[in-house]
Amino acid sequence: MRLTLNVWRQKGPSDKGGFEKHSLSDVSPDSSFLEMLDVLNEQLIEQGKEPIAFDHDCREGICGTCGMVINGMAHGPQQLTTTCQLHMRKFKDGDEIWIEPWRAKAFPVLKDLVVDRGSFDRIIQAGGYISVNTGSAPDANEILVPKTEADRAMDAAACIGCGACVAACPNASAMLFTSAKIAHLGLMPQGQPERYSRARNMVAQMDAEGFGGCTNHGECEAVCPKGITLENIARMNRDFVKGMFIARQEPKAQA
Repeated sequence: MRLTLNVWRQKGPSDKGGFEKHSLSDVSPDSSFLEMLDVLNEQLIEQGKEPIAFDHDCREGICGTCGMVINGMAHGPQQLTTTCQLHMRKFKDGDEIWIEPWRAKAFPVLKDLVVDRGSFDRIIQAGGYISVNTGSAPDANEILVPKTEADRAMDAAACIGCGACVAACPNASAMLFTSAKIAHLGLMPQGQPERYSRARNMVAQMDAEGFGGCTNHGECEAVCPKGITLENIARMNRDFVKGMFIARQEPKAQA
């Protein structure tokens, strides 16, 4: 395959970036998108040029590290697929491909295609945990969990925090990510004691990071490589409203 690549290059967060055009020939249709970028970087190194910086780790679609906008779509044209699992057979010989980093105020570009997603970590730190001592492992059936709730919790827990939802949303909202992290704990019995304070604190941190609000465009759900649904956002909104109501009642109860 012959390809023309327009890759975003940016030296640092305070520098002005721009697209840089490159040509590749003999690209294997069986190679992954990241393997194709590896070939491009080898070519750049041979030419004495600086290679393109991009995030990657497991290359198995489970860590959420990789992520870039390919031809205007987060993670590229194949649904339910991360960038590292996207293969070049999804493109045609002679195609021109545009490659950009995630675009969001809360995801500042560090270099080229690499963005700082530390804001996601801070949202988790605000409440994405259960504050109980684990002790020894309980018997498997000691805590009964309805199958429907267990399935919903597992579906939400599939979120890998890649940030595609933010990149695709016209408001740069992180509500799909945040709601998934709230839901997979809030649906389980162990997560009930902190359920409403968790929603309140994590949403507050999400807003503090500069993410936008959800206006139900649905772009986040469309590009999520793990198929996280908008149902989680509705559940998070309900828990947040109830959490705010409870917080307002707490001082009266203490008085």
